[in-house]
Amino acid sequence: MAEMSGDHTGTEQARASSRIQASIVAKRQGAQLPAADIRGVVDDYVNGRVPDHQMAAWLATIACRGLDLAELTELTDAYVSGGERLHLGRLGRVVLDKHSTGGVGDKVSLVVAPIVAACGVAVVKMSGRGLGHAGGTIDKLEAIPGIRLDLGPDDIYALVERVGMTIVSQSPALAPGDGATYALRDVTGTVESIPLIAASIVSKKVAVGASGLVLDVKTGAGALIPDRSEAGLLAETMLRLARQFGLTCGAVLSDMSQPLGRAVGNALEIKETLSFLRGEQVPGLWEACSVLARLLLQSADPALCDADADARIAKAVAGGAAHERFLEWASAQGADRRVLERPELLPGAKHVVPIIADRAGWVSDVAPRAVGMASVHVGAGRLAHRAPLDHGSGVWVNSHVGSRVEAGQTLAELHYNGGDHDLAVDLLTRAFTISDEPVQAPQMIHQIYPSHGPVD
Repeated sequence: MAEMSGDHTGTEQARASSRIQASIVAKRQGAQLPAADIRGVVDDYVNGRVPDHQMAAWLATIACRGLDLAELTELTDAYVSGGERLHLGRLGRVVLDKHSTGGVGDKVSLVVAPIVAACGVAVVKMSGRGLGHAGGTIDKLEAIPGIRLDLGPDDIYALVERVGMTIVSQSPALAPGDGATYALRDVTGTVESIPLIAASIVSKKVAVGASGLVLDVKTGAGALIPDRSEAGLLAETMLRLARQFGLTCGAVLSDMSQPLGRAVGNALEIKETLSFLRGEQVPGLWEACSVLARLLLQSADPALCDADADARIAKAVAGGAAHERFLEWASAQGADRRVLERPELLPGAKHVVPIIADRAGWVSDVAPRAVGMASVHVGAGRLAHRAPLDHGSGVWVNSHVGSRVEAGQTLAELHYNGGDHDLAVDLLTRAFTISDEPVQAPQMIHQIYPSHGPVD
């Protein structure tokens, strides 16, 4: 019996090997891959019939040759197949999702979700951990004592009904094809492939089951795809792909040429989020958050004009409803509300080192990757897989592009308890460039793709 099983397994592996080899050759020659081949290759890899080296070659060929919309749709569906799905439609209300391609100081999800929920539209957000120089939403939330982020479907449904929102960690059971291939992409130079990024992101959103989605695609030096035209192509590709699956989808092309807001680091970003929701003005953050919140509200109600949407958003913040919604939601997921009401009780740093301007002028650059890596080197991010985080460490950015500074003025602060703080100080010092001439602050929103509008 075991021998028969072994023979059967060997036959399946031989067929799988033949299929993926033929698929690699066909795509290398510019052919369109049949749907059955795409699904077969992904299924073979998920079930262990194809080794890493062959799958890496397949992914690399796609990264080089690309996929058309039909192929991309099949790949996305193959990523979802065999995994769990949420059925948010059972709640009888519009439930929306929001995704960012990530960046330095990007706490937009933490701000936008409670604003939109306070406006009466439900939001379900599945988030991940930090990657490289960019922080992850789950890492930031874990700075809050007691919060639970690994929740099952029933808990998610209950939270949406109770407080109108939830932010949870991504389930490995969702989109298993993407989960199987993502780590391989990370070590084979295929992370930045537009079709592979699009399939990865949209497959998880399809599995989540929201009725609408808004994408925040970052561009600039700190973004996954720095080039604006390439980032625009990614946004348009994901819009088309999401709509293939019936998702109402809009997108924003936003700036990541410098850190977003002042805080970079887990507890620091939670503190800034709470301050923002209490009405504090944060450079750049309001413009990004208000536009994304508006698109989400208009996704739920296409008849809502910009002015009315903006008025609802401003009222939710100014009146305290968005701040209270954050506290209600976090408490419902186990957070200690008393700590959130007194943010100084969140994790902090024993040491704070100021980064000082050596001359007067105008800030012309705040290199986001350098700032992000400075925070990583003091423990706010990971240099090794599964490394523990220091939630109290990070960077506070006092000056942004366009700011006038004087000699001796503090440009930023490094908050640390340990780690390689000397390297972090060097990175931060070199992150700032000061010009003799006035510099214009960068535009935060480069392009808006409305949820119900055409894709250029």
